[in-house]
Amino acid sequence: MGGAPAGARGFGSGGSYITSSSAYGGGMGLGMGMGMGMGMGMGGGPVAPITAVTVNKSLLAPLNLEIDPNIQVVRTQEKEQIKTLNNRFASFIDKVRFLEQQNKMLETKWSLLQNQTTTRSNIDAMFEAYIANLRRQLDSLGNDKMRLEADLHNMQGLVEDFKNKYEDEINKRTECENEFVLIKKDVDEAYMNKVELEAKLESLTDEINFLRQIYDEELRELQSQVKDTSVVVEMDNSRNLDMDSIVAEVRAQYEDIANRSRAEAESWYKSKYEEMQVSATKHGEDLRSTKTEISDLSRMIQRLQSEIDSLKGQRANLENQIAEAEERGEMAIKDAKARIRDLEEALQRAKQDMARQIREYQDLMNVKLALDIEIATYRKLLEGEEDRLAGGIKAVNISSVKQSYTPSYSSIPMESAGMSYSSYGSAYGGGYGGGYSSGGYSSGGGYSSGGGYSSGGGGYSSGSGYGSTQNKKSVVIKMIETKNGRVVSESSEVMQD
Repeated sequence: MGGAPAGARGFGSGGSYITSSSAYGGGMGLGMGMGMGMGMGMGGGPVAPITAVTVNKSLLAPLNLEIDPNIQVVRTQEKEQIKTLNNRFASFIDKVRFLEQQNKMLETKWSLLQNQTTTRSNIDAMFEAYIANLRRQLDSLGNDKMRLEADLHNMQGLVEDFKNKYEDEINKRTECENEFVLIKKDVDEAYMNKVELEAKLESLTDEINFLRQIYDEELRELQSQVKDTSVVVEMDNSRNLDMDSIVAEVRAQYEDIANRSRAEAESWYKSKYEEMQVSATKHGEDLRSTKTEISDLSRMIQRLQSEIDSLKGQRANLENQIAEAEERGEMAIKDAKARIRDLEEALQRAKQDMARQIREYQDLMNVKLALDIEIATYRKLLEGEEDRLAGGIKAVNISSVKQSYTPSYSSIPMESAGMSYSSYGSAYGGGYGGGYSSGGYSSGGGYSSGGGYSSGGGGYSSGSGYGSTQNKKSVVIKMIETKNGRVVSESSEVMQD
């Protein structure tokens, strides 16, 4: 009897490899020298505790990207400033090089002039005479310039005087026009008063004539009455009736009345004229004050209009800044969302890659298990052959070994899948045994041949959301016992797991 441990392994969602527990499998085999073999395998294992899988939720939380909306503008401005400074620096370097070349050229010319021999010639005298002539012309031109400047100054003074006189005449003309307008207004008013007075004079003359006619008519009536009536009156013959004096007296009375009426009318018109002048002066002052108020209000309206225009401009600028800020914010949000999508896609690709690697690992483990079973089978066959040769058993045949494995996987989110896997255990020495444990489930199996062979099979267990069909194995064991070239016994057994 022999036993060998098999390690139970599990994978967490984070991709780490965890050794959680161990499952023990035991195998027991019994071999008899008479050519008969009997094998028995059994596997068992304690329930392995499942280690809690922790998920780092900070990886799933959305990234808080604090992006300054002005960083792009600042970087652009910095780039433009750097370009401008580079251009200025390049132009400065070019200018320095140009000046250095000019300096070298001038130094070369100076050295050449220093090396040349001076010769006496008449050209210097000619140049000196020409220069003296030019200086005399320059002096004469300077004197002419000073004289012309003095004349210009005098003419400017005359122009200023004539300009002042012209302005004074314009002001006087304006004042005379204003006085003419006022006098014309007074003349018009006097003419209107004259017309009114003439109309009143005509009406009074008509009234006087009418009263005179009435007086004459009454006088004639009285005279006729006096003629018809004979009254004896003792009178003083020394006194005569003086009609001329009476008429003169009446005329004097009526003229006095007319003069008084004319004086009253003139005084009334004068008072009215003075009142009208006072009212005109008052209304003129009111008009001037009203004009002043109108001008003040006009200036205030213009100032308010300018302030309104400036405020409208500020409002438009602020609206443009708000629109630009909103656009920058939207662009930053879109950029952040795009980065979040890229990160989510990268995370999804990483999860898919991890799932693919896990499937590949499972396939490799299945291949490894099949190879381990084949290796153990060949080893036991070799041991059985050695025992047969040593003990006289002629043939032990395993006529058929058939294995089929049909795994299937379901699509699950890998962050929620928990998997555990335990390898096969084996025991050697008279038999071969194995055990498998997954979440409290154990299975075992075995067979014996020759000296005894026992093997145990295992399976695969997954967490929530992951499924797999169990391995199906069919093993046909045929045992033939021969002795001295004769078949003693023959038996076959079919085992499925």
